[in-house]
Amino acid sequence: MIEPFGEMPDGRPVARVTLRAGPVTARIIPFGAALQALEMPGRDGTVDDIVLGHDSLQGYLAHRSYFGATVGRVANRIAGASFLLDGRRVMLAANEGANMLHGGPDGFDRRLWEIESHDDRCVSLTLLSPDGDQGFPGRLLARVRYELDAVAGGAALRITHSATTDAATPVALTNHSFFALAGARALAARPRSALEYRLTVPAARYLPVDGAMIPLPPAPVAATPFDFRTGRQPLTAVRSGVISGYDHCLCLDAGQAELYDALSGRRMVLETDQAGLQVYTGNFLDGRVTGKAGRAYLQNDAICLEPQPWPNAVNMPAGGAPDVILRPGETYRAAMRLTFTC
Repeated sequence: MIEPFGEMPDGRPVARVTLRAGPVTARIIPFGAALQALEMPGRDGTVDDIVLGHDSLQGYLAHRSYFGATVGRVANRIAGASFLLDGRRVMLAANEGANMLHGGPDGFDRRLWEIESHDDRCVSLTLLSPDGDQGFPGRLLARVRYELDAVAGGAALRITHSATTDAATPVALTNHSFFALAGARALAARPRSALEYRLTVPAARYLPVDGAMIPLPPAPVAATPFDFRTGRQPLTAVRSGVISGYDHCLCLDAGQAELYDALSGRRMVLETDQAGLQVYTGNFLDGRVTGKAGRAYLQNDAICLEPQPWPNAVNMPAGGAPDVILRPGETYRAAMRLTFTC
């Protein structure tokens, strides 16, 4: 199903595409190529929306919160908003102090993508990013494809990013959904509920960060709040005061993770072909942004699990971080599969 969702300031119409499979419904909008809603039942059969966002386009235009968005050209942070490419210093548009975050001040999450094709189980969207966009070299054609399929007891949402370029440029796209497995209607009664979810990630190393949230060399997770190998609630470390919240990259040993809410019974299993998983517990949600059904989103209302190469990979020593440079004749591809059951 495709329906109107609003208009851009210049009058361009924005649609919403609905995908359905089994008990799960996903709704995608071309502004930011974003997952606007994801509805599924809990253990008691109650269907609820489990991602943060807005009920209308106006909310997305007014607030840059990355809710459900496709972020790029390069997700996460680039130190000093610059990097060396083939011996040449490339200067980018900074938007977090001296650094670049999620593609700059006008990243892909702020663009109106084009709906290329759609049916009841799949939608494909494209975006043409010109040479020099936010300082990045090369004319880049990006594509994101959402596919929803029924599985035993639920459904699986596959998100595939791809891109081609006419000049060497870094590319690292991801989806920035805020998952609230408790369900939108339960948030008022379950403040900070994202900290209660049990998160399991096979990662023996993580990337510590400096004061500007720029990654440092990998460190072991053993005996730290970043050890999710056997599963833990983020709440344990936050409550003890060891850490105020998570916004860190885990270096994956295997391309998977699991998020489980014992109260609602909702479970999400993530599979990815990327080297890192950014875990973000919504630390900057402070009640100033009103989302769906008038909910003023608060810190830890949701958690983001963002598959991606290591943040700031373009400035890390060769042989350490994954190579994120895409060159002419190559095709960038990154895939993630989210399986939802209860």
